[in-house]
Amino acid sequence: MKRRLSIIAAIVVLSGTICTLTASAQLYKPMYFNIDWQFNAIVGNDYADTPTGWGMNFEGGYYVNSKLAVGLYASFHTANKHIGEELLQLNESSHLYTDQIHSVFQIPFGALLKYRFVEDTMFEPYVTAKIGTMFSRTSSTTQVWEFYEEKWGFNVQPEVGVTIYPSAAKRYGIHIAAYYNYSTNQSRILTYDINGINNVGFHLGFSF
Repeated sequence: MKRRLSIIAAIVVLSGTICTLTASAQLYKPMYFNIDWQFNAIVGNDYADTPTGWGMNFEGGYYVNSKLAVGLYASFHTANKHIGEELLQLNESSHLYTDQIHSVFQIPFGALLKYRFVEDTMFEPYVTAKIGTMFSRTSSTTQVWEFYEEKWGFNVQPEVGVTIYPSAAKRYGIHIAAYYNYSTNQSRILTYDINGINNVGFHLGFSF
């Protein structure tokens, strides 16, 4: 009789342990991935400061503990702005009268450090610091020619957001974030000087 009770007790303890480990595994996923649509506006200069939604964001990370993750990020964005006809003085003896389409194409990528404040609810607010490099292509398209420069620079991007999980399993979620993005890229197109690119915007997408 005692032996049977001991076996039953052992089974109960083992079952409880398995249930606890299973629940922990569901709440604490070691890896995450985000795929987002991106809305962005260049601020600080008026070369191509029209806000646009021509961009996407990708990132993935690994949680070294239940709240802190390290990972990689990459995104792209295009901003365009139409400039009406104007007279540009290229140098002392050269002028150009034309309208233009200004464009700034950006691809920042690098490493990230993410901290989420809670991990056991359907709402997971977090902050992220992203540091890396950025490729940019700045151009002006006129009626006849295209003038452009391609540059590389240092990139930094702080971000604050929240991931919303509709179920306790947390297999899929909705990701919303606001960010500031700065790079050191410098360009000179015709009579326009760009000394660093400042961006503000938000991401909206899916997390899994």
